[in-house]
Amino acid sequence: MEDLSKIGASSIMHLPDDCLTIIFRALDCPTDRESFGLTCRRWLHIQNFNRRSLQFVCSFNILHPSSFLTKSLDVQTVHLHRLLRRFQHLESLSLCGCAELNDSGLTHLISYGSNLQNLNLDCCFKVTNYGLSLVASGCHLLTTISLYRCLGITDEGLDTLATACLSLKYVNLSYCSKISDKGLKALTQRCRQLQAVNISHCESISGVGFKGCSKSLTYVEAESCKLNLEGVTGIISGGGIEYLDVSCLSWSPLGDPLHGISFSSSLKILNFRMCRTVANSSIIAIAMGCKLLEEWNLALCHEVRISGWQAVGYYCQNLKKLHVNRCRNLNDNGLQALRDGCKSLSILYMNGCVHVTPFALEVFKSHRANVCIKEVEVMCISPYFPFR
Repeated sequence: MEDLSKIGASSIMHLPDDCLTIIFRALDCPTDRESFGLTCRRWLHIQNFNRRSLQFVCSFNILHPSSFLTKSLDVQTVHLHRLLRRFQHLESLSLCGCAELNDSGLTHLISYGSNLQNLNLDCCFKVTNYGLSLVASGCHLLTTISLYRCLGITDEGLDTLATACLSLKYVNLSYCSKISDKGLKALTQRCRQLQAVNISHCESISGVGFKGCSKSLTYVEAESCKLNLEGVTGIISGGGIEYLDVSCLSWSPLGDPLHGISFSSSLKILNFRMCRTVANSSIIAIAMGCKLLEEWNLALCHEVRISGWQAVGYYCQNLKKLHVNRCRNLNDNGLQALRDGCKSLSILYMNGCVHVTPFALEVFKSHRANVCIKEVEVMCISPYFPFR
């Protein structure tokens, strides 16, 4: 057989790098993309150059608890340096679960983090404010950062990050026990493109750090927080909140602060699950003020009584999903109020309501055949997961 090169023929190996790059980017199958670099050194270089995301084997998924049982890989500084030097155009990096990674391991982000937009440091227990300052120095394009259970991060570190990374949109601070409203204020005042913030289980945050936040902030998770009235009004002060989770709200000697939510005209999804002491008056105020509400989780809200259910039925005309699981004070009259009102209701999550009789339930079903009653209790009603 004649040598193809002698008769002017060509093969894929003669294509320039830019054409091979187009081919690589068009590969949809992950296996094909990973196999691309096995062809030769030149193709491996093209693969490395075009890699945009990197997730370590030790990384786990918060939505899949079984991944926590996987033995953690001991990621050292040298490992991260080699990979960052090899993949110099990363846009997304997940180091979650790298429990042994310390601040020095993040030093190389100064040289190789200029394109990084998404960074996950969940459960990087040894990362401190200094490590976060290294991130701030090298990753100016950062839009998403997750610091779940980064116990060494304080207000000082968050202030440094917010000063350098002005494009931040999604920030997860859940279980960061040393973050207070001071650090939160630095974040919300400097990062005016913020869209979502998670402060769940941050016991030092009352919410006042949100005061004066940008209208772009539409999503806040604040499960098991010690919010006060000023903090609640601070969260909605930007005027753009559409999703708010204040489930398992800690009891306050100053009383129920949740009536402050009633001034949020943009709110669509509200999670009150296990807010056992939320006052009936707060439910009435919110029902009257939040006209755009489409989903409301009131599971285990034991203080909601007949006047509260009547307000929900009468005022919440856009409500499509309602959760009333194990509400002790929902009775036949309350169910009738929901039946006669809530004209847009399509799903009612209900079980364990001991004061609702089978007869009242059958009457509801006959009058509202279009409403699906589900005997399940939903823990999370978030429309999407910006941090996971």
